[in-house]
Amino acid sequence: MTDAIDSDSVSLSSSPCLLGEQHPQVASLPPVNQTQTVMHSLCRVFGIRPPNGNPNPDHLLLNQLCTLFHKEVVDPDSELERHQRPWSQVYLVQHGVLRLFRESPGGKVSIHHFFAEGDIAWPVFGRSRTVRNTLCLSTVTPCTLWQADFHAFRDVLRNHCEGKWARFALTLTEELAELATKREFHRQTLSAKERYDLMVVEYPELMLRVPDFQLASWLGVAPATFSRLKKER
Repeated sequence: MTDAIDSDSVSLSSSPCLLGEQHPQVASLPPVNQTQTVMHSLCRVFGIRPPNGNPNPDHLLLNQLCTLFHKEVVDPDSELERHQRPWSQVYLVQHGVLRLFRESPGGKVSIHHFFAEGDIAWPVFGRSRTVRNTLCLSTVTPCTLWQADFHAFRDVLRNHCEGKWARFALTLTEELAELATKREFHRQTLSAKERYDLMVVEYPELMLRVPDFQLASWLGVAPATFSRLKKER
């Protein structure tokens, strides 16, 4: 999604993964309250500047949405959404990594996407909101999430103004579709080594945070092949 937040206008707060490690290069800052946390996340998702004392209709919309979210602290490898069950929640990622995947009856997994800090995950496809859902969502790392009921979230957007929900939904759908087609193109045109090298350059943080066997699934190679590529680099 488009990041339209002006850093000078946002109360300083950091979401990346090093906060829990007391990293020397990460400033220790006073915490912001929960409403501010959700508001800043929604501003990022919608590409709206945070309110600075002059609220507009978009800020009133975000205030309504903020009331829908509640905080959840989730362990790694926890199931959030499961295939053959309607996907019912919207997730804002404050800390941590989620994986979106499909799983065959035999237990084989194909990972389609990772969500990290600042991302929003929701049932993009209409089928995912029914028992015909084929997608699964789970945590990769310990996660701090903000959850809201999907139908309530959608209703607030629909009631705000005509076309608001459609524009919001289209943006994320296009983003995921573009990433999926790009990855498929790379699978068809690049060798496993070329795809691995590209992943190291484009997603260095995922390389540090996601287990190798999950990265192998995302890359479309066997775990043994991934291990060999990692050693050869």
